[in-house]
Amino acid sequence: MPKDDELYLSHMLETARKATSKTRGISRDAYNEDETLRLALAHLVQILGEAARRVTSETQAAQPNIAWREIIGMRHKIVHDYMNLDEDVLWEVVTQDLPPLIEALEPIVS
Repeated sequence: MPKDDELYLSHMLETARKATSKTRGISRDAYNEDETLRLALAHLVQILGEAARRVTSETQAAQPNIAWREIIGMRHKIVHDYMNLDEDVLWEVVTQDLPPLIEALEPIVS
């Protein structure tokens, strides 16, 4: 695996952990009321997608259990269509999609 890919995968893992830690013990209502939290999570998901976008296609192909297109697509949505960001989708990504991503990344990040 290229050294840069190791760096980007590590950054993905670290960022996913940060995002999920911010929702630990937080209700959906509290999320709805906390603009700072919503902005932070959108930013972290954007960073995660940017790191994923930089992973080589060879490394992506070697990890088919990671939803590369969806992760990168979410980054594009936040960056290019930020006015239409669906808070339900962002909440679901962080609370439902990131924990399995963390589990998938942990064994491949040294």
